[in-house]
Amino acid sequence: MKKRILVTGGAGFIGSHLSEKLLGDGHEVVCVDNFFTGTKDNIKHLLENHNFEIVRHDICFPLYVEVDEVYNLACPASPIHYQFDPVQTTKVNVLGSINMLGLAKRLKIRIFQASTSEVYGNPTVHPQTETYWGHVNTIGPRACYDEGKRCAETLFFDYYRQHKMDIKVARIFNTYGPRMHPNDGRVVSNFIMQALHNKDISVFGDGSQTRSFCYVDDMVEGITRMMNTPKGFTGPVNLGNPSEVSILELGRLIIAITGSSSRMIYKPLPQDDPERRRPNITLAQEKLGWEPTVALEDGIRKTIEYFEEIIKAQEGKKAKVHFKVL
Repeated sequence: MKKRILVTGGAGFIGSHLSEKLLGDGHEVVCVDNFFTGTKDNIKHLLENHNFEIVRHDICFPLYVEVDEVYNLACPASPIHYQFDPVQTTKVNVLGSINMLGLAKRLKIRIFQASTSEVYGNPTVHPQTETYWGHVNTIGPRACYDEGKRCAETLFFDYYRQHKMDIKVARIFNTYGPRMHPNDGRVVSNFIMQALHNKDISVFGDGSQTRSFCYVDDMVEGITRMMNTPKGFTGPVNLGNPSEVSILELGRLIIAITGSSSRMIYKPLPQDDPERRRPNITLAQEKLGWEPTVALEDGIRKTIEYFEEIIKAQEGKKAKVHFKVL
């Protein structure tokens, strides 16, 4: 059945891929974004689709639209971006969630919340299961995001209990792929951009800390499967790749694929940076029939190709400017 679906943060990295998939499935998409981290380049290929509509809006303020479902993805997700304006980051998680829940409550529709693995903080349990309550510094520089997302989960489940809302909550682990912001400060984009420019690759700490990287196509598939589970199954559900790699291993892989002359240098580890991160996805496998299918090397190759195109485009613009000056 064709639906009219609201995607907040729809011009962002994951949001643009989600919008694309929903359109491909035959739905109408209302993309809402304030373009703080999302870009029109991410969705320009969708603008001619008559089922796609874009609204510039900050969900910290109420939004009045008529839709059949809501995917709430609006929030800066990289430390550089969410720490740039930490108060606003907390607001978009708390006020934004309240506004989107209010919209869904008025319309009596299902709403999905994109939570995060950061709710686990620097975990003392490994791998992380949905029953683990987390180990988070409430007053640290990452708290605006970590605690903001934790509060958003609280709001979703309080609306579920108090107002009988139809909610779906997924905890998204590290995701990568085309349309990542080249300067978002996250490890995949950092390493690729540095490698492609043959610059030193910045490793924070000794590089032994681990992450689990999920390709964006796999993540979007998991998100939509979660949204379409039967009513009453709320989650939270971990969505991520259970294959764990160290930061050093990732750096070596990217250097090898790019053929870069970069060398790895070591910098101090940021405060509250998690030492280990790997999802237990047993619940997603059981309830969604989902698990990642794209191997890390394959996904990294596709992501490198995307960043190579960005660099070529930037160099082309510089050449045109130089030509005009001459």
